Amino acid sequence: MADGPGRIAGLIQGLYQPEGAPRVDFRRPAGEPALAAPDSVSWRVFKNPVALFVGGVSAVILELAEPRVRTGVWEHSSFRTDPLPRLKRTGLAAMVTVYGARSTAEAMIAGVRRMHDRVAGDTPAGAAYQANDVELLDWVQATASFGFLEAYHAYVRPLSAADRDRFYAEAAPAAALYGALGAPASVAGWETHLAAMLPRLERHGIVLEFLALMRKTAILPAPLRGLQGALIRAAVAITPAEARAVVGLGREWDLGPVEGRLLRLAGAAADRLPIQGAPPVEACLRMGLPGDYLYKTLSHGEREGPKRSLGG
Repeated sequence: MADGPGRIAGLIQGLYQPEGAPRVDFRRPAGEPALAAPDSVSWRVFKNPVALFVGGVSAVILELAEPRVRTGVWEHSSFRTDPLPRLKRTGLAAMVTVYGARSTAEAMIAGVRRMHDRVAGDTPAGAAYQANDVELLDWVQATASFGFLEAYHAYVRPLSAADRDRFYAEAAPAAALYGALGAPASVAGWETHLAAMLPRLERHGIVLEFLALMRKTAILPAPLRGLQGALIRAAVAITPAEARAVVGLGREWDLGPVEGRLLRLAGAAADRLPIQGAPPVEACLRMGLPGDYLYKTLSHGEREGPKRSLGG
């Protein structure tokens, strides 16, 4: 029987691997850079599973508030009928985009764009949409950057204003490959983008249906499943107040103070815990860095002693 650390490592690795999908080797080709550098803010943020879960849910809340994005996602994906494989595919795509070798990421993104070329239709109100429409891609990119950054800042480790701007700017190469040519490149850019989009957002029952699916789907490994509800409330908590009001997520979705402290403890712990075989560790090894490189580099540049990688 596997030991405790090895079992946890296997469970967490499983979050990034859709059933039946080919495995992505983040160690190959050796030495090939990713779209973002190892010392980027992006590599620090995306290594943290708490930030990924909370930020991803918040981003989807904002995406589903836009009627064209909502219709495209809900009518052209398996999310509502089989959410877990879709979540894993989305998680793997994020890992490849940030940590994968550039050639691997470019090939994957090109495939996503070809798939999106086939996604088009009309909303129930009669508005035409196409998944590769630049305006919609910009909104999806903007909400993803906002969600992951804010989740890390709120529940893992506060980031400086300069690092927050860097995070948005670092997404530009990948965003351009996806076709998001006008995505925000700074916090101020995000705020401007949000203000422009707010009049187009609307309340819809699909947002609540999405959150209900997230609550009832067994996403986390069994030992961590008790945190799932708190993680979802944490995602609502970081959603901009004006957008939260539009979609109708009231006080019943508030995160309790004890839950907040618990999630911050979990986020901080995950930020110091390398998982053998996980994309961030494998990508560091590809670049000739120690596997725990990201886990001993603090936001202000200080260095700590090495941490033992789980499962190894």
